[in-house]
Amino acid sequence: MIRFFLIEDDAVIRRMLERIIQDSGLGEIVGQASDGNQVSIDQLYGVDVVLIDLLMPELDGIQTIKKLQAEGFAGRFIMVSQVENKEMIGEAYLQGIDTFIQKPINRLEVMSVLRRVADYLSLEASLLSIRKSLQILDIKGKQEPADQGQKSSFTEQDHLTQKAQQLLLQLGIASEAGAPDLVLIMQWFAQEERRGDQPRDIQLKELYAQILLKLHGNLDEQSMGKEVRAMEQRIRRMVLQAFSHLSSLGLTDYANPTFEHFAPRLFDFQEIRQRMQELEAGEKTSKCRISVRKFLSVFFMEAKA
Repeated sequence: MIRFFLIEDDAVIRRMLERIIQDSGLGEIVGQASDGNQVSIDQLYGVDVVLIDLLMPELDGIQTIKKLQAEGFAGRFIMVSQVENKEMIGEAYLQGIDTFIQKPINRLEVMSVLRRVADYLSLEASLLSIRKSLQILDIKGKQEPADQGQKSSFTEQDHLTQKAQQLLLQLGIASEAGAPDLVLIMQWFAQEERRGDQPRDIQLKELYAQILLKLHGNLDEQSMGKEVRAMEQRIRRMVLQAFSHLSSLGLTDYANPTFEHFAPRLFDFQEIRQRMQELEAGEKTSKCRISVRKFLSVFFMEAKA
């Protein structure tokens, strides 16, 4: 059961969302507020997903997300808005929202979005469970004598998932919203490779659509387009975070083994050096150009090793 919190200045919209969530059986509303300045991290204990309006009279949705993230909230955000301004929507994605629900509220769209978010939360929980199990077994393996005749209980997919999780931790992006997406992409690459195909030749949007199709089944064109854009934003935000993390490591210690190994492989090293200069100058945003395609391809090769 997902625990939701609503931040919406329109009481009618709040009641509609509350009714839809109750009827869907996916979770419960544990709190509500009519403006972002009425919400603090203490009210969000145990909350999985915040449904938040973009435009509110005092503290808007983007400002509220920044505030709650700064206070330590690590849950998911779903933006509820009728705004069609691409710059504002882009800023919301960059700030960390997972997807949009368009106003006026459509019951079927809301239920579809919430089910997909529930699927992602379930996937994250499964990946965390796999990681914990692998850690326990790794500890046991070190404590007990190895049986050379015993066959490994892990499949190739388990190994790929474990290695991908290790890489996510090394690159400082294990907690990013795009991490589960990246693991799914690695599994898809491995499947295509076993078939003899060349997964790196596929267009990124087509790749994301294939992953979503496998995860959710058939979606209508509008829903698929929205979910592809959301995944695209999550992946790009995660890659940018890895880029900045590596640049920060290099700025602190040029001989750092993680920096030395991954920086020139995952990214253009000239761009890494430029980002280091930006960080040194205190610039939060970057003018560097990165290749998501290159990152995904190299990450897959590293995960297979």
